[in-house]
Amino acid sequence: MIITLLDAESYGEDIDLSGFEDLGDVQYYPQTTPGEAGERIEKADIVVINNVPLSNEQLDNAEHLKLIAIAATGMDNVDLDYCRKKGIAIRNVPAYATDSVAQHTFAMLFQLLEQTSYYDHYIKTGEWSRSGNPTNLSRVFFQLSGSRWGIIGMGNIGRRVAELAAAFGCDVVYYKREGGKSVSGYEGLSLEELFKSSRIVSIHAPLTDSTYNLITAQQLLLLQQGAIILNLGRGGILDENALVDAIDNHGIFAGLDVFSSEPLLPDSPLLRVKHKDHLLMTPHIGFAAKEARQAVVDRTIENIRN
Repeated sequence: MIITLLDAESYGEDIDLSGFEDLGDVQYYPQTTPGEAGERIEKADIVVINNVPLSNEQLDNAEHLKLIAIAATGMDNVDLDYCRKKGIAIRNVPAYATDSVAQHTFAMLFQLLEQTSYYDHYIKTGEWSRSGNPTNLSRVFFQLSGSRWGIIGMGNIGRRVAELAAAFGCDVVYYKREGGKSVSGYEGLSLEELFKSSRIVSIHAPLTDSTYNLITAQQLLLLQQGAIILNLGRGGILDENALVDAIDNHGIFAGLDVFSSEPLLPDSPLLRVKHKDHLLMTPHIGFAAKEARQAVVDRTIENIRN
């Protein structure tokens, strides 16, 4: 049995991948571009991917392929319906990075909320020493306690963030689609009401037909000045051009760990934002606590074994 890992580098050099070798002959590729994927999976019985997209045409040419093991939760890099028609099984790893992504959500929040990088720079450059002032109140921040936090996507990660936000004293609400299921313990609001009333909004939803471009200028302009929006779901959910306008012209703060194109394109509007201290970006690392990365590999191996 041939097992092909198309983006082995994405798990990190500190992660043990040797368990795959107990299951068959393993082909390791550190990275794979969309154009390289077709040739590399032609003889594979099992393909292991994290971020690499596979087209239907490439799947047609992979005559031996029985299983696509996605070492991630999201499955938007393959056509699930087409795989079912072809008899190719799909296995993913849900909930492996719940705590890691929740932790990163708060890391981004606190950086934006209290502007700690600014204050760190203020001291290290000697500006504080020269000021003669015992403190610096130039960057105003608010308390989490008593603030409303709106969550879009109440899956495992969204609910974990809700628990932590509530522990800080936040009034947690969530986006409830018309006809959608209620989440016990939290109030469900329309998208409009959530954006109007929340001081913090965080996105933890998958990218689907119903969430694509869900958040546009229409919603962003409902946020109060100084509000914070965090996207740790998928980049295609949030209109990045509209976000740049909201940051530069309406006093919004934003933290992004996911983007419409990864890596970020050189001409991305996000790189031209004027108020750079209002925007914090990380390269899709929310999932990447070491424990979470080892867990996703171990559970992917179990998915293949079973």
